[in-house]
Order: sequence, then C-alpha cells, then structure tokens
Amino acid sequence: MAAQTSGTTLGLTAAPPLARLSRLARGAGEWLRDHQRGLRRLQWFIIAAYAALLFLPLLTPVPTRLSHIWTNATLFAQFAFWGIWWPFVLLSMVLMGRAWCGVFCPEGALAEFTSHRGLGRATPRWIRWKGWPFVAFAGTTIYGQMVSVYQYPKPVIIVLGGSTLAAMVIGFLYGRDKRVWCRYLCPVNGVFGLLAKLAPVHFAVDRLKWDQWRRDHDAPPPAVNCAPLVPIRTMRGGSACHMCGRCAGFRDAVAMAPRAPNHEVVAVAGDDAKPWETALIAFGLMGLAAGAFEWTQSPLYVAAKQWLAEWLVGHGLLWPLSPHLPWWILTNYPDQNDMMTPLDGGLMIAYVLAAAAITGAAVYGCLALATRALGAFDSRRFHHLAQGLIPIAGCGVFLGLSAITVTQLRVEGLGLRWVSDVRALLLAGACLWSLWLIWSISGRYARAPLPRLACLAAGALAVGCGLIHWVMLFWVW
Repeated sequence: MAAQTSGTTLGLTAAPPLARLSRLARGAGEWLRDHQRGLRRLQWFIIAAYAALLFLPLLTPVPTRLSHIWTNATLFAQFAFWGIWWPFVLLSMVLMGRAWCGVFCPEGALAEFTSHRGLGRATPRWIRWKGWPFVAFAGTTIYGQMVSVYQYPKPVIIVLGGSTLAAMVIGFLYGRDKRVWCRYLCPVNGVFGLLAKLAPVHFAVDRLKWDQWRRDHDAPPPAVNCAPLVPIRTMRGGSACHMCGRCAGFRDAVAMAPRAPNHEVVAVAGDDAKPWETALIAFGLMGLAAGAFEWTQSPLYVAAKQWLAEWLVGHGLLWPLSPHLPWWILTNYPDQNDMMTPLDGGLMIAYVLAAAAITGAAVYGCLALATRALGAFDSRRFHHLAQGLIPIAGCGVFLGLSAITVTQLRVEGLGLRWVSDVRALLLAGACLWSLWLIWSISGRYARAPLPRLACLAAGALAVGCGLIHWVMLFWVW
C-alpha cells in the first residue's frame, strides 16, 4: 500500500508482514543514501563499458556469416545494447521504478558530472516545453529505422552517442549539479516515467512529518540535491523520481516504501491531466513504435512499395529507386548488400506515421467513448483513463525490442520454441492489467455498474487497438 499524505506507511502501522516489507524498503533507501560514493564509482565503471560498446565495433572487422556474438565485437555490442540493455531497462522500470536512471544510467551520470563543472545557467523555457518527451521519442524512433540502428555500429554512435553528447552539453550549460537533460529532453524520459508508475516501490513523502519537522527545528536540514529536479515535498508518485536514495530520511519524512502497483495510476495520475502523456501512450507507444517494429514484415508495405515503384518507372522517375543517399541519412552499406532507396525510406516514414495516426486516433476515439460513458465529457477523466493503457503500451514495446534478442539468439542456433507462448502470456497479462486499471479508474467517477461496464467495453476496444499490431506481427505476418 502506498503511503498517503497522512504517512501511515512511513509510520509502519500496517500489519506485520507489510511492516517488515516497509522496513526492508526503508533500509534499501537509506543504504542508497549512505553509499553515494560507491554508486558514483559504479557509474564510472558503467560509463567505461558503455564507451567500449560504442566505439570498439568501429575498430573491428565487419561480421560475416561465420561470426558469433562471442567472437565479433559488433555482434556482441548489438546484443548488449539491443538484446539485453534496452529491453530489460524497460522491464526494470516496472519492477523497481527509475532506479536505472538514478543508479546506473551513464548518460545521466555524465550530464550531472558536466553540470557540476558547468555554467549553471537557468533552464530556459524552450527546454521546459512539455512536448519534448513525445517529440524526442518519435524522432529518435524514426531516425533509428532510417539508418538501421539495430544492425550497424556507426548509427549507434549517432543515436546513442549523440544523445549522450547532447546530455553533456545541456548539463554544462544549465543547472548546477542537476540533470536538466534527463528531466526534460531525454528521448526515453516520457516512456520511463509512464512505466515507473506501475512499480511496486517508490519514495513516499509524508507532508505532515515534513511540516512538523520545520516547526520543531530552527536550523535548516542538511541539503539534498535532487538531480532530476523533483519537488520532493509535493512528490506523490514515482514517475519523475530517479530512485537514487539521496533524499531518504530527509526531514524524517521521506522513505522508500512498498505500494500497490496500481496505486499511482488509479489514485494519483488523475489529479494532473497531462495531454502529452496521453499522446505518448496512444500515438507514440501504441502506434508509432509498433509501426517501426512491423514495417519490414508488413505485406501492406511491400504492396505499396511495388505499386509505387511501377508507377515511378512508368513515369520515368528513376532517382527514388537508386540508393544514393549516405548511410547517416538512409541505410547504405553496399558491402553488406543492405541499401535503402529514397522510395524505401520515404515509404517507411509514411508507414510508421500512418500507423501512429490511425492507431492514435482510434485509441482517442475509444477513450472518448469511455469518458462519455461515465458522464459529461471531461478532459481530466479522459487523460486519466488513458493511463490505464500503460501496461499494454509498455508490453508491446518490450516485446518489440526483445524480438531483436530472439532473432540474435536464433542466429546463434538456439531454437527458443517457447517464445511464442511467452509472448502470448505477456500480452494477455498486459491486456488484463490494462482492463483492471480502466475498471478501477472508472470507480473514481461512477458507482453504478452499468456506466462502468460501458466504460470498460470502450476501454477494451482501446486495448485492442494496441494489441492488434503485435498479433499481426508475431502470428499473422
């Protein structure tokens, strides 16, 4: 059970099993607080490994059909980044909140390091624009597909290395010992924030104890540097918190505590309607990301490409059929017989954007019906119901990334026949979780069963809008 502002979790007044769990969580948070120097050393070790994975593949031979993950640096880096690193970082958000961001992330550590030695300027308004998590995620996703970031090392330098360099530059310019990049501009900040709402642990803040401490003490408390710029006193969830532990025990009012995984989505997310989060869920995760993973296998893409190629040839327009653009704009590796023409790239972008537009519009329509089923249309309720789609949206992206893991392992000779069953179970579980969240959210706005059932039915259609992409990708195409 998550701590409310009255502080029942922090006071450990619950039943003994929950009290023991609360003590364990509190101890873990205080351990993080007391071992910050060791965590910094760990971060520099991860930074070194990250740099090696970025640059060593550029110095090694291009993999051949006889190469293996354990014999070729390029294949090993691909497997480390896209087979292990990213899918399981996403999973960690659901299990432990944004502990990856606060404890392990090399980009965040470097941003804070440069901020400590930087100019310390105030963060400008353009950086604080709330649409950046969606725009950055969409732009990075599409560009990654254009340059085949999952297959080649040079695009990784641009996408991941470029992001890290930008984080360091922003850190040097703005803030003092802060992670301005992580708070506002990181391409996966929005995704991480959504998934962290489902975590069964967070840093709970007891406002009554906070205010009582101020009344009882004349001297100010020891300073706490919240690098991701979270207002600790008013923090009610784990979406923005990086779980670094620095604030544990602050004013005797902050502690790591267990909570119900549904608590933040049901009880907290509805108090602050965030249109950009809804857009990221519906258009970004459920639409654009799905289109990015499925376009290479889509018969619709193949048919459209065939028709357009014939039309271009018939009209004497041959330049879109020639792979003449450099690799950093469109995939162009003649030695690997892997080249994208302007037709390929343009059609890919159109397919991904169409998937985003169609899926997002359908999800918005279903959410509008669900909102209307509970009474007069209310935008706050609309965006709250959208939060119920986080499990199916996040599960889809995880399965899309883990498909790269499966492909790489199968190339190494592993059959993995059980993968299809696991995918089905994960999707089924995510769908049921989303439906349960929507049902629980509806209970905050209506008591009668009929409106809630109508809301659930419309919510089920929204869940289906996301599910259909993965069914088509894994079992139809």
